[in-house]
Amino acid sequence: MHLISKIILRAAAAVLLSGSLAGQSVAQEGKPAKELFGGMKLPSRSDAQSFGFYSKGCMAGGVAIPTDGPTWQAMRLSRNRRWGNPQMIALIEQFSRDAVEKAGWPGLLLGDISQPRGGPMLTGHASHQIGLDADIWLTPMPQRKLSYREREDTSAISMLAKNKFLTVDPSIWTPQHARLIMLAASYPQVERVFVNPAIKKKLCDTWTGDRSALGKVRPIYGHDYHFHIRIKCPADAVGCKAQAPVPEGDGCDKSLAWWFTDEPWAKPKPDPNKKPVKPRPVVLSDLPKACAVVLAEPARPEEEATFGTDAVAFSSEQPPSAPVQSIEAIIGDEPAALANVPVPLPRPMR
Repeated sequence: MHLISKIILRAAAAVLLSGSLAGQSVAQEGKPAKELFGGMKLPSRSDAQSFGFYSKGCMAGGVAIPTDGPTWQAMRLSRNRRWGNPQMIALIEQFSRDAVEKAGWPGLLLGDISQPRGGPMLTGHASHQIGLDADIWLTPMPQRKLSYREREDTSAISMLAKNKFLTVDPSIWTPQHARLIMLAASYPQVERVFVNPAIKKKLCDTWTGDRSALGKVRPIYGHDYHFHIRIKCPADAVGCKAQAPVPEGDGCDKSLAWWFTDEPWAKPKPDPNKKPVKPRPVVLSDLPKACAVVLAEPARPEEEATFGTDAVAFSSEQPPSAPVQSIEAIIGDEPAALANVPVPLPRPMR
């Protein structure tokens, strides 16, 4: 009888949870997804997972990189975009150390990574939604700790010449910039490094080291003030959609030459017979169904995260204070074993 009672209680709890999620989904469906995810201040208290694609998804169990480390400083703290999949955060910390030791770079200034639960952002990026993207400024870190206001107001420096089309400014660009970008591309878990076409051309023309990772460096609009690191879906990720592999070769070919023609920069010609249609905002139902659960999950306790200039990272090894049903169980997927990756541990407050 005791066993039957337990089964009944579990079934009732599952029904209540499903009903709660359904009610929340109905209430949230009319709101743009960027408002729902942009309003989250803390990550979900669950195992780390990236759901969906880089530009259409969300993140569970995100961790934050500290605002300051021995070889990095985070910028634009008010945006609250220092969160990522533990593998992304671990890579950034490793990259920052290697940049100093191997590339002669003073330290990294970190741009946007992701929101606490990923998802579409209120402003800016189309990607950065699943915790596997990170922006790194092309401005070197100063040898002093920047104030909060400096992190908000300081502008990154463009690598482009002001009076020449798609040309790197030789008075700003240095061999250290080249070594930094090529170092970022060298990690096996890095899938792409996005840069301005002029920067890609500069690397094609001048890089004399190992060129095996040069094909990962991809030209894209903008990205003359910073470069963008994208890592692969974690090996055991549930529901993470991989991007197609980069083409073979170093990318110093016709695909790069196209950027130096008129076509990429020509304004699209409007169709006089076509009525303008206002774009529909992305809503929660457009995202993977796990994202509704990510939004509904409890946040990590306040004591595990301090926002502002004394922010700390999390350790996923710390157990939650109360049991939380896994996302996989709720959406009916089989639980996936998490990859054994280093996770940043809490830093003492200073």
